Amino acid sequence: MTRIIAGQARGARLDVPSAGTRPTSDRVRESLFGALESADAIVGGRVLDLYAGSGALGLETLSRGASAADLVEQGRAAADIVRRNAATVAKAGAPAARVHQSAVRAFLQRATGPYDLVFSDPPYDLDDAAMTADLVALAPLLAPDALVVIERARRSTPPDLAAAGLVLVRERNYGDTTLWWAEPEDRDDLQPDAESQSR
Repeated sequence: MTRIIAGQARGARLDVPSAGTRPTSDRVRESLFGALESADAIVGGRVLDLYAGSGALGLETLSRGASAADLVEQGRAAADIVRRNAATVAKAGAPAARVHQSAVRAFLQRATGPYDLVFSDPPYDLDDAAMTADLVALAPLLAPDALVVIERARRSTPPDLAAAGLVLVRERNYGDTTLWWAEPEDRDDLQPDAESQSR
């Protein structure tokens, strides 16, 4: 069971697809959203949640004050669950999410943006070339001060940020999971933290 951690919909229960998705753990979500709030990266932001699964990441931002969120999930059953979860969060007073049943690349090729905060949590078996192609397709949709948070298995090859004109600003390991934070390379208001620089 997954719940919204904080904000208007705090405690709202979210359904999770029974197969085909890999929900972000409570520990990772709590750490991630604490850091995002410290960076003032949520309130008023336009959010994109790729490979949404249950929609927990995008819906958490709406509960915490994001202005809009697009949630992209290819699987029909999972997309139906995301829609139900979005309705649950909207009933608590958060903005309504836009749910798209679509392959990620196809969505990115037709989307308009701009997005201020993007989550990319692909299946562990997504190959490196597909991950890079996603980032390249995403790049034109980013606001100048956008943040992109990528979640992959710790054993995975780090994402090729440079191919999409992105730079690493933060990297964190949580057990078998790694989060990479990236931003457009011409953004200069955030600096790589000491932990990332030392890697």
